Amino acid sequence: MQNKWYWTFKNILFGPLLRVYNRPSITGLDNIPASGGVILASNHQAVMDSFYLPLLCPRQIQFPAKQEYFIGEGFVGKLQKWFFTSVGQIPIDRSSGDTAQAAMEAGKKVVENGDVFGIYPEGTRSPDGRIYRGKTGVARIAFATGAPVVPVAMIGSRNANPIGSWVPRPAKVRINVGAPIDPLKFARDRGIDPESYETLRAFTDHVMHTLADLAGKPYVDVYAAEVKKSLEAGLGYPPNALPE
Repeated sequence: MQNKWYWTFKNILFGPLLRVYNRPSITGLDNIPASGGVILASNHQAVMDSFYLPLLCPRQIQFPAKQEYFIGEGFVGKLQKWFFTSVGQIPIDRSSGDTAQAAMEAGKKVVENGDVFGIYPEGTRSPDGRIYRGKTGVARIAFATGAPVVPVAMIGSRNANPIGSWVPRPAKVRINVGAPIDPLKFARDRGIDPESYETLRAFTDHVMHTLADLAGKPYVDVYAAEVKKSLEAGLGYPPNALPE
């Protein structure tokens, strides 16, 4: 069920403009269950990923969002808080020292309520469009709830909304949705312990490789945050993440 503001933003305020400006299209939409708790695991190319995917998904998606978006002061801060609250985003305190646990608990609650939880396993936007190593939060939520994970590849959103840009550019955006991945079946088929870290890691890697295939992009077995840190320090790409 979509709340009224989510529906308004999607169908009246932002949606029509984005549909004309970026001509977003989606394939594999029937892979998203029509009801019940589900996790949408997407690669992260641009801030606008969180606009394009909800625009084309018939069900309301709840993403975790940093708490700062909900506590701003002044007119802009209040407007920002109203927007993120209205569209059902979940505030996460990233200064608490246990951000991952907070995000996992939030995701579990959404899924157990029978709703759609959106997550970017890379944890941050890709610095160059490739698909990077995923964090195991997506697997932890999946195994804790038994909910299927639907891989979603964002294609072209980086061109429409390059890092550092505020106004979208008129670039075509495509979304490719893969088949649901059953976490418990994944473990059962491989004869591995569903509660072990090795299983969480293996499942997360499987999701990320699937995303790379869906997006048609190379997979890099390094965390994107580590690459960004190296680039920002002027050290260039780490040896194990050099572009081909």
